[in-house]
Amino acid sequence: MRSLRQPLAGRQLAVLTVLLGGFTAFGPLSMDLYLPAFPELAADLGASQAAVQLTLTADVIGLVVGQLVLGPLSDARGRRGLLIGSTLVCALASVLCALAPSAGWLAVWRFLQGAAGGGGIVLARAVAADIAAGAEAARLFSLFMTLSSVAPIAAPVLGGVLLAATGSWRPMFWLLAAINVVLAAATWRAVPETLPAEHRHAGGLRRTGRAFTTLARDRVFAGYALTVGFAYASLFGYISGSSFALQELYGLTPTRFSLVFALNAAGMIVLGLANARLVRHFPAHGLLLAGLVASAVAALALLAAVVLGSGLVALLVPLFLVVATRGLVSSNATVLGVQRAPAAGSASAVLGACMFAGGIVVTPLMALGGEGTALPMVGVVAGGALAALLATGLLTRATRESAPSA
Repeated sequence: MRSLRQPLAGRQLAVLTVLLGGFTAFGPLSMDLYLPAFPELAADLGASQAAVQLTLTADVIGLVVGQLVLGPLSDARGRRGLLIGSTLVCALASVLCALAPSAGWLAVWRFLQGAAGGGGIVLARAVAADIAAGAEAARLFSLFMTLSSVAPIAAPVLGGVLLAATGSWRPMFWLLAAINVVLAAATWRAVPETLPAEHRHAGGLRRTGRAFTTLARDRVFAGYALTVGFAYASLFGYISGSSFALQELYGLTPTRFSLVFALNAAGMIVLGLANARLVRHFPAHGLLLAGLVASAVAALALLAAVVLGSGLVALLVPLFLVVATRGLVSSNATVLGVQRAPAAGSASAVLGACMFAGGIVVTPLMALGGEGTALPMVGVVAGGALAALLATGLLTRATRESAPSA
C-alpha cells in the first residue's frame, strides 16, 4: 500500500488536485449528461416523464447512501483502497445502465451507480481534508468545486452531441463507464494513502452512529449542513426540471438547451475561481453569506418572471445568477463544516448526504404543479435558496464566535 510519507507539493499536489476534482465532478456528470435525452429516453423505454425523472432521483439516493457508508468507513480503513474499489463498481453499474431494458431497471442500476459514485465524492473530500487545513483547505475546496463545475458545462453539451450523432441515450452511459475505468487506473498510480493507520478510528455501526450524533449536536455544523442541503435542493430543482421546462414550454432545441446549461455552469467556474482568491482576504463565512443573498434575490426574480408570464430572457437571467452563485456557496459551506469535525470522513459524509438529500426531497415537489408549467421548478429553486439563506443567517452570531478561521 502506498502511504503519504511527506506533505504533497508542486506537481504531485497539482495532479492529485485535478484527479480528486474529477471524482467530485462525476456526480454532476452522471446526472447532467443525459438531461438533453430525457424526452428521447422516455419514448425509447415507453416511460412517463415522472418515471424518467425517477431515474435521476435513484442516482441521488444512491449518492446519499454511498457517502454515509463509505465516509465513516474510510475513517477506519483508510481512503485509497475504498476509492479504487468504489470507482470500479461505478464502472460496472454504468455498463448495466447502458443495457437497461426499462425505466425500472435503469432506476435500479442508477441507484448502484450513485452509491458507488458517492464514494468518490466523499473520499475525495476526505483526502483533501487530510492534506490541507485552514485557508489552504478553503482554496483547495474552491478549486475542487471549480473543477467539478466543468462537468455541468461539458455534460449536457457532450450529451447533446452524442444524442445528435447516435440518436440514443445509451452511449452516454458507456462513456461514464469508461471515465470510471480511467479514474480507477489513475488513482492506483497517483493517489497515496493519506490517512495513516495510527490516525484511524475504530469502525462499527455504534461508533459511526455516535460520530453522526456528535455532528448533529453541533449547532454551527448543523447550520452548514442545512445550508448545503437547501442550496442543493434549489439547484436540483433547476437540474431536474429545466430540460422539460426550457425545451417543451419555452421551445429550446436540445442544442440550445445544452448551451444555456453550459453558460450557467460557466458562471459557477468564474465565481469558483474568484472564491479561491477571495478566501485569502475575506472570511469564508462572509463569502458564503454573500453568495446566499445574491442567490435568494435572483431566485425571487425568477419566480416573479414565471408568475407574471415574462419572456425567455427574463427567465434565463436570474436563472444564471442562481446557478452561478454555487461557486461561492458550495465550497465555503463545505470547508467550514469539515473544519469543525474531528473526523473528516464522517463530516464529509454528512455534508455530502445533506447536499444530495436536498435533491431527493425535490422530486415529489416537482410533480405537484403538473407537467404544463414551469412554476414547480422555479418554486423549488426559490424556496431552496431562501431556506439556505435562513439556515446560515440564523447561525451568523454563533459562527463568528466559534467557527475556526478559514
